[in-house]
Amino acid sequence: MVAMALIVACSASFADNSEFKQQLKERKELRKADKKELNEKATKAARKEAKKLAKAGWKVAAGSLPLEKQLDRSYLYQMEFDENLFPKYIMADAQSIGQNYDAAKVSATSLAITNLAGQIQTEVTALVENTVANKQLEANEAASIVETVMASKNLISQSIGRTIPMVECYRELKNGNKEVLVRLAYNGEMAKAAVRNAVKDELAKKGEKLQGQLDQALGF
Repeated sequence: MVAMALIVACSASFADNSEFKQQLKERKELRKADKKELNEKATKAARKEAKKLAKAGWKVAAGSLPLEKQLDRSYLYQMEFDENLFPKYIMADAQSIGQNYDAAKVSATSLAITNLAGQIQTEVTALVENTVANKQLEANEAASIVETVMASKNLISQSIGRTIPMVECYRELKNGNKEVLVRLAYNGEMAKAAVRNAVKDELAKKGEKLQGQLDQALGF
């Protein structure tokens, strides 16, 4: 799996409240940075990761953007947050091995979408828990919503629409198989909608009020 070099990693866990607060602090700092500063951070991180990948034998298919350029764009997307410090784009990586490039790519993309669902769960859970910290939601209501969201990964995955390919590279293994690595981005607002659609029926069973509380946390 590609190592995330930036201080903001979408795969970070928000289970620890102190870690969550640190994430929010870092995101606030990134939001304050100007475009030039963000470009410099992205470029530096992209060069570092591109070198690591190239050393490990990864390369891009003919006609594709250079790996460094792909990574540069990926990091810029990762630095974008809305006014509630929710990522404007959710990111997920995955890699898979196949007898040919296309088979490995299809498998890696499918796994990346599943990973996206997990990232979305993490971000939405943190958003809901933050409403408790801000006294906008009762702890027991938040717990019920979080429980439903965390139990709905497959439904969230099925609700994910069009993703944005960020990175695609491959390497040839000694046995002739191809290993493909992809990184996908998904619009943050669409991610919120995916969660809403995935859990609305289950929340309705628990009470109409919970759906409204989730909508409030998500900004709908």
